[in-house]
Amino acid sequence: MSIGAEHFSERSPLYRLHAEARLGRIGDSCIATAHGDQDERVIAARCALLDLSNLPRVGFRGVASAACLQAQGFVLPGAPNQALAQADGSAVLRLSQNEYLLLGSLLDAGARVRQQEQDWQFDGSPNYLLPRQDSHAWLLLSGRHGSEVMAKLCGVDLRAEAFPPGSVAQTSAARVNVIVANLPQGELPGLHILCDRASAHYFWGALLDAMQEFDGHPVGIDALP
Repeated sequence: MSIGAEHFSERSPLYRLHAEARLGRIGDSCIATAHGDQDERVIAARCALLDLSNLPRVGFRGVASAACLQAQGFVLPGAPNQALAQADGSAVLRLSQNEYLLLGSLLDAGARVRQQEQDWQFDGSPNYLLPRQDSHAWLLLSGRHGSEVMAKLCGVDLRAEAFPPGSVAQTSAARVNVIVANLPQGELPGLHILCDRASAHYFWGALLDAMQEFDGHPVGIDALP
């Protein structure tokens, strides 16, 4: 029997758009591994869109948050609006002086980040949990044309010379509030985009429309290095 999103209690808000995709298990949910029979690594290098919404993500805010995360082995960005990839493939986005967003890694199906949320308990210190799994969808726009795609939808200059790897922008794209982080996947350029979960279906379509000029397509995680 083939695996289907309906077999899982946790589903991406975009799961109905992945009906023809090949799916694989990731933790307690599923993720698209491929969307077609083309060489998706070639597409990913040019212009591709991936749905990572079933990977764990969580936020923390408070003057004690940095110390708490460092105690768990995370290396933190030095200033707000910066992102830092971790050795295990996860990432830390610093959204303000005292707010952080953790993005899970495909290497462990997001287990480390999921554990941070499960283990959190309020102990009186100013370190507050900000659940993000059900509030934000998570997309990855990969390839050399990513900034050109976003230029059609967003007023912020996301070209590499203005928005180098490790940069974070909190802005609007296609009239949707988004968080954009420039986090390449090895040699593959990648813009990680988090948007309101309720707007994900619309925003996915807006991105695909903007990608047509560059022959962009959805791909699965098998396209990543």
